[in-house]
Amino acid sequence: MHRHRLALALLIAFAASACVRQSTYDALKKTSETQAARITELEEALAKEKAALDALQVERDQLAQRVAELEQTRTHLLKDQSDLEASMVDLQLALTELERRKKEAEARVNEFRALLDRFKPLMDAGRLRVKIVDGRMVVELATDVLFASGKARLSKDGKEAIVEVAKLLADIPDRRFQVEGHTDNVPIRNSRFPSNWELAAARALTVVQTMVEAGLAPQRVSGASYAEFKPAATNETDEGRAANRRIEIVVVPDLSTLPGFEELKELGGGA
Repeated sequence: MHRHRLALALLIAFAASACVRQSTYDALKKTSETQAARITELEEALAKEKAALDALQVERDQLAQRVAELEQTRTHLLKDQSDLEASMVDLQLALTELERRKKEAEARVNEFRALLDRFKPLMDAGRLRVKIVDGRMVVELATDVLFASGKARLSKDGKEAIVEVAKLLADIPDRRFQVEGHTDNVPIRNSRFPSNWELAAARALTVVQTMVEAGLAPQRVSGASYAEFKPAATNETDEGRAANRRIEIVVVPDLSTLPGFEELKELGGGA
């Protein structure tokens, strides 16, 4: 009887123990499955975050490259801006220089017009003409009117013309003049004039002396001879040779108004 009771108690205790272990197992299994699901969920979330991070890294690299490109563009733009500012400064200097030269050119044109006005009566009378040669104003007189053939002495009409010209030139301020003698190519050989060089020089000096006597300051005038070596026309015709026999009174340019004068003065050691 006692044995039967003990056996029954053990059986009941075993059954109870088995029930506890099954419930614990089921609980642990459920917990494990929950944790596994959570781990899977976390791994998926982690994978998404890693993908997002990778995408952000790519975007960051792209932005860094864009920043580098923009910085390079900025550097180029700054250089271009600097070059543009330098070009604008150069352009402004060029415009200033152009304006200065324009004013000088206008002054020369006005001076030439004034000279034409001064000589208009003599030009209308056919006694001389005013022209521009190599950028210089030139008063031209035919030697056939001024001198007899082969002579260096002024005729009466020639002297009157030179005196009138000298008085007009004397009223032009701050200008120097050079009297140039020219001949045709017909040779001359005598004791006074061995060649056309001497004839042209003598005629130029005669005009210079007459101009000085007429009141032109001697320091403002000089003489030169070109003989037949600077013809104004062909020497093949009578008309051409007549045009080549001439006296030219050149208005000497003021070098101080020419471009580069200061640089030339420095090279020459001028004050």
